[in-house]
Amino acid sequence: MGADIHGHVECRATFGFADDYDDEYTGWEAAVDLDFLYAGRSYTAFGCLFGVRNHAGFRPLAEGRGLPADVAAETRRPYDEWAGAHSATWIGWPELADADWDERAPEPPMTREAVPDDWEPVWTVMRTLAGLHGGENVRLVVWFDN
Repeated sequence: MGADIHGHVECRATFGFADDYDDEYTGWEAAVDLDFLYAGRSYTAFGCLFGVRNHAGFRPLAEGRGLPADVAAETRRPYDEWAGAHSATWIGWPELADADWDERAPEPPMTREAVPDDWEPVWTVMRTLAGLHGGENVRLVVWFDN
């Protein structure tokens, strides 16, 4: 049985707040459901990014972190309702932007650049939100089924 990915790009909006804005008013919100941006099933990407089905042996960028303690309600709800959800994790935009995409996996030898181009819409949305609200205010929260 195959593994599918689910989740949201989350963001903390900073528009209209002073530099010392209060976290009470700027919590994480589900900005975009991953289903609108990614429709693939790339085990190379799942392994490289999150350590799921990591057949190539990548050092995953964000493996096994669980849901963030402050996850958006719009993200938690489908995770809690999804029977068989597993391997929840998250990664912030700064980690993705600073990743060594030339890092190699042992089997078969390949670099992180092997992550399919169909992830580009996810990176574009995250990059755009980071440009508007700051990289530290953008993250991808995901989980898998079977």
